Amino acid sequence: MKLSVQEMTKEFAEESLQWTYKPPYDFYNVELSEETLAERLDGSYRSVLDETGALIGFFCTGESAKVPAGEKDGVYDEAAVDMGLGMHPSLTGQGNGNLFGKTVLAQIEAEHEGKPVRLSVATFNKRAIRLYENMGFVKRASFQTDVCPFITMIKE
Repeated sequence: MKLSVQEMTKEFAEESLQWTYKPPYDFYNVELSEETLAERLDGSYRSVLDETGALIGFFCTGESAKVPAGEKDGVYDEAAVDMGLGMHPSLTGQGNGNLFGKTVLAQIEAEHEGKPVRLSVATFNKRAIRLYENMGFVKRASFQTDVCPFITMIKE
């Protein structure tokens, strides 16, 4: 599979906001609303497409990639490019994360050369943590939300 990164369009934003993940990953389900659509279209999100032009995932950088509870705990005080990502539910848990993650990371590193990249992940998401470790990320900090504990990971 060959992947490409494109601008986030209204069509792709609406599609991604309607994805539904099965438990326990349903934590990542987001409701389509004016507010969530506006955020996906604010310039911080990008689409990841397969060779047929189908949306297989997305990523964001900056404030959109941060978890508000972590900001209160100061886990984002260190300078870094924050990244968040999501892959189509039908593609998760099948070995697609490596190519997807590396594509996203390569794009971010090309745009922010020499800067460390940071992400936040729920501690129950062992699949994602293993993927991020394989991509060179190391655990940095932890914090608690109302729902579950999180860690930040950084790649320098």
